[in-house]
This record gives sequence, C-alpha cells and structure tokens, in this order.
Amino acid sequence: MDPRLDASCSAMTLFLRSIRVGLWLIPCAFLTIFFVYPLVSIFAMSVFPDSSLDLSGVETLIRESYYREVIWFTFYQAVLSTFFTVVLAVPAAYVFTRYQFRGKRVLMSLVTLPFVLPTVLVAVAFSALLGENGIVNDFLISIFRLNDAPIQVEDSLAIILIVHVFYNFSIVFRIVAGYWANQSPKIEEAATVLGCSGIKLWLYVRLPILRPAILASAILTFIFTYTSFGVVLIFGGLRYETVEVVIYKEAYNYLNLSLAAVLSFVQIGIMLAMMYTYTRLQRNVVMDLQSVQRVARRPRSIPERLTVNLTLIFMVILIFTPLLALVMRSLWNGAVTFQNYAQIFAPQDNYSLSVTPLESTLTSVSFAIITTIVAVTLGLITCYMIVGIGYKISRWLDPFFMLPLATSAVTLGFGFIIALDEPPLNLRTSWVLIPIAHTLVAMPFVIRSILPLLRGIPSSVRESASVLGASPLQTLWMVDLPMISRGIVVGAIFAFTMSMGEFGASLFIARPETTTMPILIYRLLGRVGAANYGQALALSVLLMSICAISFVLIERTRDLGVGEF
Repeated sequence: MDPRLDASCSAMTLFLRSIRVGLWLIPCAFLTIFFVYPLVSIFAMSVFPDSSLDLSGVETLIRESYYREVIWFTFYQAVLSTFFTVVLAVPAAYVFTRYQFRGKRVLMSLVTLPFVLPTVLVAVAFSALLGENGIVNDFLISIFRLNDAPIQVEDSLAIILIVHVFYNFSIVFRIVAGYWANQSPKIEEAATVLGCSGIKLWLYVRLPILRPAILASAILTFIFTYTSFGVVLIFGGLRYETVEVVIYKEAYNYLNLSLAAVLSFVQIGIMLAMMYTYTRLQRNVVMDLQSVQRVARRPRSIPERLTVNLTLIFMVILIFTPLLALVMRSLWNGAVTFQNYAQIFAPQDNYSLSVTPLESTLTSVSFAIITTIVAVTLGLITCYMIVGIGYKISRWLDPFFMLPLATSAVTLGFGFIIALDEPPLNLRTSWVLIPIAHTLVAMPFVIRSILPLLRGIPSSVRESASVLGASPLQTLWMVDLPMISRGIVVGAIFAFTMSMGEFGASLFIARPETTTMPILIYRLLGRVGAANYGQALALSVLLMSICAISFVLIERTRDLGVGEF
C-alpha cells in the first residue's frame, strides 16, 4: 500500500474516532452537570451549609421524632404498596401467560396506560371516583338516602395504597408476564405428574422460577412508591407525609434548605442502593411478550374460565373506573355540560392565577417538544456509547445513565435550586431549566427503548455494508437507523409523555409564566369554588387524552417485547 494512502487512512480513522469520543462526551457532560453536580451540591448543603462543617441538620433529623416517623412511614407505605401490587399482578400475569381469550391483546396493551399517566392526574381521577363528592359516594347517598358520604378514604393510607397499586400494576404485570412466557411449561407439567399441585406448585415450582422477575419488578415498584410525590401530596393531608413531601415543604414553604438537603441525601442513598440492586437483577429478566402466544391455551374447565373472567373484571375495574369517573365528573354539573371545557379555552382577562389553562397547555406542549428532541438525541448517543465502549466499562455506564430513574423528581428540582444559581450556570430563573429537568427524567426511558434494538443488530450486517463500500455515516443512516427506528419512535413518544406529566421537579423550578398543566391542575384543586374544581377536572381530561394518544402510538409502533422497563 502507498505510504501516503496508509497515512491518510490512519488520519481519517483517528479523526472519526475523535468525533465519536467527542459525541460520547456530550451525554456524559450533560448528566454530570445537571445531575451529578446538583446531587453533590445537596450533599455539600447538608454538611457544609455555610461553607463550614455544620451537622445541625443531621442532628435535627436524629433528634426530632417527627422526621424519623416520616422516613419510617415512607418506607412502610412503599413496602405495603409493593406487596399489594405484586400480590395482585402476579396472578394476573399467570392468567395472561397461560390462557388465550378474546380481547387479550387489547387489554395487555391497555394495562400499561396508567404507568404513562401523570401522578397528579391519577390523584384527580381517584378523587372524582372515591372522594367525598365522588361518583361512588354520590351514588350511595342517593340510593340509601344518607346524610354523609359513607366512604371516607381521603387523607388516608388506604387511598394512597390503592392509587399506588393502580399506578404500578403494569410494571409487575409486564415484567413477570414477559419473563414467565419464556419459561418452558414442561417444568410445571413434570411437577404435576410427580404429584405437585395447588399451593405446593406455586411455592415450590412457579415462585422459585419467577424469583428474578418478581424481585426486579418489586424493587422497581418500591423505587416509584418510595419517591411518590403527587399522590401523597394530594391525598396524604396533614397526617401522612413522605420524605418527598417534607423535602418540598421544608425547602419551598419554610426555606429550611439545610434540613431539606439532609433529607434529600438520605433519599438519594436509599434510592441508589435500590437501583443498583435492580440493574443487577434486571440482567436476568428477558421480556418477550410475543412468546405468550406459544404457551397459552383456551380455558377448559369451569374453575379456569371463572379465574380468567374474574381477572378480567378486576383489571377492567382497576384500569378504567377511575379514568371514566374523571371524564364523567368533568361533564357533570347537575346535568351533562361542556361548561368546564369552555372555561379552559375561553378568554379569561381577569384570571386569578398566573396563567390560563390554555396558556399552561401550550407551555407544556412546547416543553415536551424540546424535551423530546434533546432526550432522543442524547439517548441515541448514549446507546451507541454503551454498545461500543466495551463490556467492562458499559456494565457500569449503563446503570450510571439509569440513576435519574432512581432519583426523585423533587430531589432533582431541589438540587437545581441549590446548584444552578451562580454564573456560569445561573439558570435558576430561566425557562431552560424545565426542559433540562424533563430530559433527565425521560432519558432512561429513551435508552431502554433503543438499547435492546441496537444490541440486537448483528455485527455481520455492518461488516457487509462496509465491504460493499459504505462509509460509517452511510452505515449509520442506511443500516442502523432503519433497524432501530421503532425504538427511537417509542423513546420519543415516551419522552413527550413524561414531559407532559412531570410534576415534582417542575413544582420546584417553574416560574409563574412557565406553569405547566400538572402544576396548574394542582393549584386549581387547592382553590375554593366549583369552577376551579371543574377546570381542574377538564384540564386533567385534556392531559389524559394527550397521554392516551401518545400511549396508543407507543403500542402501535413497537413490537411487543421491544424495549425494557
């Protein structure tokens, strides 16, 4: 080979490698600046509030029984929520794995809908269903001619647990069903022949086989319920407060930043430990719901048909009843009316809040579009980095980019307030901070949507394209992108939906002129008057419609089993 040509090829290779490394540094820098740095700032604030060692916040946390009780209740309610979710979801996963019935595919898709709904919206839906003035209480009062509402679940632990089960049911269901579908039914058949049946079959065969999937889904559910904010803020009242709610109140209402930082640091430590455990367990969980069709059969006996029907009734009630109640309440004001929706879009020159519902909708959509573009771009680069950097590094890099999933949005918003208030990162009053926070929340879902598809591209395909004369850019454009396009679309829709419904971080950092839909819904619920409550319901239905349309697009775009939780 001509030495000059060889030198030219070496220079080009070095140049392409430099570009690749430079691109890889972009998501690393983004996560370091807007995630790691705020968390480090929280730690510094917790022990060095005035640039000198000060453990008063830690002492207050240890001395005051109130804060210990908050930490205990947060853990307690998360354990209970996880337990009930697993107990209800695993039998449902069994029915969907083992039996074939009409409407199965549709319901399997719809069961994921609650997961993509904003927490504040879910809280409003259950308030419309089970609240003191909810549909169920109104019905019971009219039927039995009662003076007071017979169901009093507001400001109670019961409603918190019910909403958490509704919200996280799909996590356990999808992970366990996907894992179970890949297990050979011959193991159970052999155990049955040997006389193992009934409860023994569950204890000694099924549950041991499902242990990795159950543990992984349980830990992920625990993470989401431990960091639950909107549900507890709305339904907990003064009696029930989690660490998330106390962090928000200490920092936002009382300006006690030192104590809020200590609580956030405790929260971060617990969540990082749980996420590390989850990522290790998740490697053993393979999800491919397409294989359900190969092991499922139609129910034959009466007990089997009864089991299937009861499961379907339970799931339909769990998924659709609160959402239907939300729609019905928004349309009812003594009679069916669209007055609440008309107030959203009508000009409101004397509107008492900072923005009108229409303005908040446009703001949320704008932020969601920006978040989608940034999250997909950074997520795509991150996926290529994880795949191309080698196993020894990628096994640590993958969990690193999942850390925002284990960090509560409230803690993230609090970290922004502490860290990003001085040049050159004086973004505390900038609207840019909201899309940044939303991108951090959305990126893990983008990565989990794209990464399995990218890993599944055979190396021989790229080698063939190179042999045929395709440059690296041509290979990317003509080979990789078409093969991972589904994952990109799914990740983009996830990012858009997560941004539309993000509540915890936005509540910390939003300015009056950048109020998003979930924040406005929460503020309307806190104001007196039927008109405010009606607008909150109508705005919730509008937000639910946007999320539902996005969800339908996700399910129509992706193959079942593509992507990971």
